[in-house]
Amino acid sequence: MSAGSWSRIPEAPLALFAFLLHFAWEMLQAPAFEGMAEMPHWQAAKLCLSATKGDVVIALAAFWSASLVGRSRRWLARLQPLPLLVYMAVGLAATVALELYHTSITHRWSYSDLMPLVPPFGTGLLPLLQWLVIPPAALWLAKRHLASEREHG
Repeated sequence: MSAGSWSRIPEAPLALFAFLLHFAWEMLQAPAFEGMAEMPHWQAAKLCLSATKGDVVIALAAFWSASLVGRSRRWLARLQPLPLLVYMAVGLAATVALELYHTSITHRWSYSDLMPLVPPFGTGLLPLLQWLVIPPAALWLAKRHLASEREHG
């Protein structure tokens, strides 16, 4: 696939930037999850990689939801308010739901004493901040990348 072809797939740069930023966040917040600080590095990195894959799936689902509302996968080029709001809302709702499910129902993970909790569900503050910080940054980087490809490609 040529470099110019990537500009026809807005999800590609978004997924790449989301992956890189979420992986860094996952590694940095690891001590706020029970047992992660004591875990061997590669085992912790493997868990963070798995979580990052889930973060990218959330980002893509949010992107496609926003695309339905914006009636185009090109909403990213203009960052229209309604699709952007849908993107953020879907991602935030998915984050809260998955954190609640995995900490309270499946007990797949739990928070350490370092994790501040946010009422009403006791969701960890860091996962909420992750969705409020990383996705807008990934969108901005993807938008710049696509604009650059259009100018130079």
